[in-house]
Amino acid sequence: MKFVIVGYGRVGSRTARILQSEGHEVSIVENNLEKADRARDAGFTVFEGDGTDESVLEDAGIETADAIGGLTGDLNTNFTACMIGKEFDCRTVLRIDADYREEIYEKYAADVDEIIYPERLGAAGAKTALLGGDFNVFADLTEKLSIASVRVPEGSPVIGTRVVELDLPGEARVYAHGRAHESMTIPLPQTEIEAGDSVAVMAAPEGLDEVRAAFGGEASA
Repeated sequence: MKFVIVGYGRVGSRTARILQSEGHEVSIVENNLEKADRARDAGFTVFEGDGTDESVLEDAGIETADAIGGLTGDLNTNFTACMIGKEFDCRTVLRIDADYREEIYEKYAADVDEIIYPERLGAAGAKTALLGGDFNVFADLTEKLSIASVRVPEGSPVIGTRVVELDLPGEARVYAHGRAHESMTIPLPQTEIEAGDSVAVMAAPEGLDEVRAAFGGEASA
């Protein structure tokens, strides 16, 4: 498959590397010269320019791309890039900050295919979103990470905490969340954890016991 990634910062670079490692064709759009050079050094085809410029995205191959990821740290740039991608029938994945309010999420969610919170979701999740994957299906992750699904028991210390504010051991990050008897998906910024919820977490295999203890529940890889 073919992807256009706008932004080669922390999120864009990791997402691009994962896609590249799986054999996909990835074009990078970046207006920062230093980041553009890093992308070239990593073996990517780079198009220097603004991700809001349709001509730059056309040069990057948006007309034949399967999906575009607006993965810069600037919401307006990401949204504009996605809207241009939408005109070319691309799947659109928009990065927003984890602290955006629910009404902001809802404002943009209707116009794009997927919204991601990279501070919690991570590059592997961004890759899944670009591929159009189902967040109920936990694929093998790169970079030696595992997925654990945790059921939150009554009396858990995390009950009442917003999902995006969970302070988990090590580098563990929330991947998806669901209410009891409901499918998991990416949580809204204001979603609070309740007893009986399921939470999917990305963590190093050796850290899963600590993750389980943090929730006060049982984790299954």
